[in-house]
Amino acid sequence: MHDTMKDALDLSGRISLVTGASSGLGAHFAKVLARAGATVVAAARRLERLDSLVEAIRQEGGQAMAVAMDVNDAASIAAAFDRVEQAHGTITVVINNAGVADPARFADSTEEQWDFIVDTNLKAVWRVSRQATERMLRAGVGGSIVNIASILGLHPGVNNSLYATAKAGVVQLTRNSALELWRHGIRVNALCPGYFETEINSDFFRSEKGREYLHKIPPRRLGQMDELSLPLLLLASDAGSFINGVALPVDGGHLVRSL
Repeated sequence: MHDTMKDALDLSGRISLVTGASSGLGAHFAKVLARAGATVVAAARRLERLDSLVEAIRQEGGQAMAVAMDVNDAASIAAAFDRVEQAHGTITVVINNAGVADPARFADSTEEQWDFIVDTNLKAVWRVSRQATERMLRAGVGGSIVNIASILGLHPGVNNSLYATAKAGVVQLTRNSALELWRHGIRVNALCPGYFETEINSDFFRSEKGREYLHKIPPRRLGQMDELSLPLLLLASDAGSFINGVALPVDGGHLVRSL
C-alpha cells in the first residue's frame, strides 16, 4: 500500500470509543481501530467481559482500556466519558455499535419489545453521540462518528419491523446530525452491514432454514468480519475526509435484487 494511503488510514493519536465491544462486531471493530494506531476505549455494561479483548489488543502492541457503560443510562455514559478524558483526553472517534435484536411478527410485537429494541438501537446512539459531540465542541476538536446501522435500516425485512424501524432511525439521525455538525469538523456516517454471523443470529444461519435463506440472496453466504474492516476505517479515518452523512451498505450486493 502506498504511504499516502497508509497515512490516511492511520489513527495514531486518536482516542476511539467502541460501544458494545464485549463480543461480535464490537470486539472486531476495537481490534481494527487498535491496529490502525488508535487508543481504543472498549465499552460494555460488564467490565469483566472486556478483559480478554483489552489484553489481546495489548498483546499485539496496541493501546486499549475498558470502561463500564450502559448505553441506556445517561449517567453511565457521562461517567465513562469522564474517565476516558482523565486518562487519555477527548474521544474523537466514536463507533456506535451496541445493539440488540428480538425478532417478532409485527402483529405479535409488544410495547415492551418496542422500548427494548428502539431505546438500545436508536436512542442510545443519540445519547452517546450527543455526549461525544458536546465534549468535542468543548475541546475545539473535530472527529468522526460511525453509527452501525443495518441493511434493514434501508430495506424492510420479514419479522423485523421494530429492529428495522430503529435502524432506519439511525440512518436518518446520521444524516441530520451530519448536516449540522460538518461546520464543526465532525463527520457522521452510518455503516450498514448485511448478514454477518454474530451471537445474535448464529443459531438461525446454522439451521436448515438459515442455509436456505443464504442460498437465495445475491452473495449466497454470510459476510466475513474482515470484509467490514476497511469500510469501517474509511469512515473513521482521514481517508474518508470528504465522506459525510452516508449510509454505506456492506452486504455483498444483498440489496441489489431484481423486482
